[in-house]
Amino acid sequence: MKGKFIQNISANTVQQIINQVFGLIIFYVLSTQFSKDIFGQFNWCLAVLLTAFNILSFGIDQVIVRKIAEGKNTASLLSLYLFHVLYAGILFYAMIGISYFIFPKTDIRFYLLLVIGLGKLLIFISTPFKQIVSGLEKFHWLALMSVCSNIIRGIALLIAAYMHVVSIQTVVIIFVSGDLTELLVCIMLYKKNIGLHLQYGLLKKEYIALLKESMPQIGVVLFTSAMARFDWIFIGLILSAAKLAEYSFAYKVFEMATLPLIVIAPLLLPTFTRLIKQKRQIAAFYPIVRIEMGIVFFSILLLNICWVPAIDFITKGKYGAVNSTTILVLSLCLPFLYLTNFLWSILFAKGQLKIIFWIFSITFCINLAGDIIFIPLFSNEGAAVAYILALLVQLILYVYRIPEIEARHIFKPLLISVITALISGYLFHYWFDNALFLSLSGSLGLFLLLQWITGQLKLSDLSEMNKLMSS
Repeated sequence: MKGKFIQNISANTVQQIINQVFGLIIFYVLSTQFSKDIFGQFNWCLAVLLTAFNILSFGIDQVIVRKIAEGKNTASLLSLYLFHVLYAGILFYAMIGISYFIFPKTDIRFYLLLVIGLGKLLIFISTPFKQIVSGLEKFHWLALMSVCSNIIRGIALLIAAYMHVVSIQTVVIIFVSGDLTELLVCIMLYKKNIGLHLQYGLLKKEYIALLKESMPQIGVVLFTSAMARFDWIFIGLILSAAKLAEYSFAYKVFEMATLPLIVIAPLLLPTFTRLIKQKRQIAAFYPIVRIEMGIVFFSILLLNICWVPAIDFITKGKYGAVNSTTILVLSLCLPFLYLTNFLWSILFAKGQLKIIFWIFSITFCINLAGDIIFIPLFSNEGAAVAYILALLVQLILYVYRIPEIEARHIFKPLLISVITALISGYLFHYWFDNALFLSLSGSLGLFLLLQWITGQLKLSDLSEMNKLMSS
């Protein structure tokens, strides 16, 4: 097991960097080539489709990862999950097709839902293959499976932009082609490395048993999926496509700032499942919290100091200053996302799905109420405020519902990192407001120094984390 953590995180890091780079290329080309109205409608359709297909997973994906980590039969699990995604996905896409022919075609959104939905259906069908290799902790295979679509889209869109042929029709052909390629790559890699041994004679009761085991997680997926994109959908319906274009641009960059979390999150669940099975103490996990808080507030400083000059430069003034308050509030959500993911992984590894369900149901209700109240009042900033309030409540509930967790080991690193980031950001941004390089380098340097002085930055934590995940 020596070096396993380094290998896994390296493969996952490469995968996420590639996806984020090409995702940025895709988003940049679309945001600059399309008007705000078309860009907003395109993102509205993506939000609806991603929310729908996430809900259709029924939470089985996470249950599959846990079962694989516990040593269950891969062929049986693949067969059950593949049957589910084919049945649920095709049924949902058929409903989109029927709606397209029933409703008037005066709105481009119906067309986008139909054609982009086909690509998302193909990606949905590839999910079982990815989840099996994730449960097996074969993250180098997962990396290869997960980058194809974005690479094809990014390169194709760059060529289309260079040739000045970017249009709705061109974009949807590129998107569907990338998604189809990713599905084919998933099937070929899985067949070559594991073997595509499907069990066609599975009993209905096995599938029903899997659904019953996933039942609490179905509610979690429903709430998290709706919470992740409800603000997009609501802004598109209540405000305008142009306002959604602005918010979705800020939100996309905010999601890119979660890259370190995206890298480490898939490693936590199988690791925590294994360690809890070995009856390891929760206290052994606390170095992860200190490391995550240092990373997250470094990201917050970097994002907010660079936002207006960098984004206004690359988008010619379309999405920078107009989103400065929105990105500030969204970036403050980052520490809560890291901490709740850490605590969720512990609860899920322990099989406490009912507790997770109730926590997410409360969180969703708060976020929903916040969106309904704050978006009409404060526009895009209201959506960001609703999100951060919901995440704060979620964190408090997690800490309360995990008796083994000592609150001080969660909130102390958070509080110290908040203070050191505020001091660092305020001092250098105030002194060198018009000198980006000095403001950025000074703020980040002072932040790292204060983190080291306060004991938050420890090289020993990295060593402990490596031992923990390689044990």
